[in-house]
Amino acid sequence: MITVHFVQGTRSYLPELAAYQAHIEGLGHAVQLHTQAHTVPDGAQAVWWICGRVPPGQARRLKGAVQVHEYASASVAPLAWLKDRIKRWQQPVPHFRVFQSEWVRQRMGFGDTVPEAVPYALRDMGVPDAFLTAQALQPPEFDLVYLGEMRRLRHFVPLLRTLGQAGLRLLLVGDVPPALQQRLAALGHIQNTGRVPQSQVPAQLLRARAGLNLMPDVLPVSEQTSTKLLEYLALGLPVISNPYAWAQRTALAHAGRVQLLGVQASAAQWQAAVQRLPLRQTDRQHLQSLRWSHQLQGLPVWAALFGADR
Repeated sequence: MITVHFVQGTRSYLPELAAYQAHIEGLGHAVQLHTQAHTVPDGAQAVWWICGRVPPGQARRLKGAVQVHEYASASVAPLAWLKDRIKRWQQPVPHFRVFQSEWVRQRMGFGDTVPEAVPYALRDMGVPDAFLTAQALQPPEFDLVYLGEMRRLRHFVPLLRTLGQAGLRLLLVGDVPPALQQRLAALGHIQNTGRVPQSQVPAQLLRARAGLNLMPDVLPVSEQTSTKLLEYLALGLPVISNPYAWAQRTALAHAGRVQLLGVQASAAQWQAAVQRLPLRQTDRQHLQSLRWSHQLQGLPVWAALFGADR
């Protein structure tokens, strides 16, 4: 049995870690999570870095381990391009790399100027299996629900006000930072659950008629997967999203289930969009490819870590 030591440089919520742990334990191996590299034991056989910057000294200390570098996102502004190039120039060379998408791989630039011997895989975001079978037990209480990173909503406060003018009720699932709470306090059409365990997320989302996806139309987030949108779809909810590159591609891939509406849309346009919403889907067997288990099976990284034991 091999223990895979995951090192995440922050305490950010990363749903992929639970998926990795379930998959690796299903293969008969073990997982240990670390927020600091120095807690990984010297004799570790496998270290999976969630990048971030990998400390060269720690990578040398663990040179006996198979080392994986994962890039779930390109760097964000300011100086995003420079940050990505610094990672490219200064990161220790691992045995394997994992990227969320081909866009992230190209953005990071590994291997684009010199022969690159490091193998890699693309691993998109997924949803827990339970999302595909959860069912609403009562009619929706809210018109829209928004899940996830609440700090992004500071870019969309005028839009949230417009929802109130349209007479639409919005449920927020997640922690709202104090500064945003103050701005939303006067908006009586919004209710917040606070942070809830992952197991309770489906029931909270199913309290609404549709999922709301809002993302600033700036790189890199405009090109990266919105996990919340996948979770809405997996639960059978239709979605309303502001238009940006990834959302536009996803709307085409899930025809009729994702409406695109500009951030400057009027209250009347929001009312009309909600009236056009299709019904929830109760049978989502056609969405099996969204499952984490589907995203992870067959990745060549398992052979790099476990060889014939994969």
